[in-house]
Amino acid sequence: AALPGPAPADWVQAPLDPAVRAVLVGFDQHFSYAKLCQALRYLLRGGPDCLLVGTNRDHRLPLEGGAGIPGTGCLVKAVETAAQREAFIVGKPNRFMFDCVAAEFPVDPARTVMVGDRLDTDILMGNACGLTTLLTLTGVTALDEVRGHQDSACPARHSLVPDFFVDSIADLLPLLSE
Repeated sequence: AALPGPAPADWVQAPLDPAVRAVLVGFDQHFSYAKLCQALRYLLRGGPDCLLVGTNRDHRLPLEGGAGIPGTGCLVKAVETAAQREAFIVGKPNRFMFDCVAAEFPVDPARTVMVGDRLDTDILMGNACGLTTLLTLTGVTALDEVRGHQDSACPARHSLVPDFFVDSIADLLPLLSE
């Protein structure tokens, strides 16, 4: 929705739904100042009882040819900055998503592989959950970055190292037919 009126004093007059008890920030190609204002108003009205939830903190989404666009993490950070509080992230690398799946289905971490193209989300979550991790080099991560983490003396950087890597997920197709 558009901001009601030309001045900030007008913006705080838009009606708020009394049933809203959470603000969820996810990918939104139509993110706007009006939405940021509404999110802040709900969070201020509800105080700590109004949840601030983010889907992920991806800073950039890769596109073909090495290009990229801002990721959802940029939108989450905008709302966090305005509200002066941190969002609870339900997506990777937080293990919340894995715990929800494991609560519903008999998941054996020793027999589960986390496949992804980002070290700071996919591989970090897989390692934190005790899964085997497989990095595809078709996303934002290059093999040199993996080697840098492997060679580091920093334990936190080791949590970003995958168990295996492939150039492309297509490299796994022959294995699926066996």
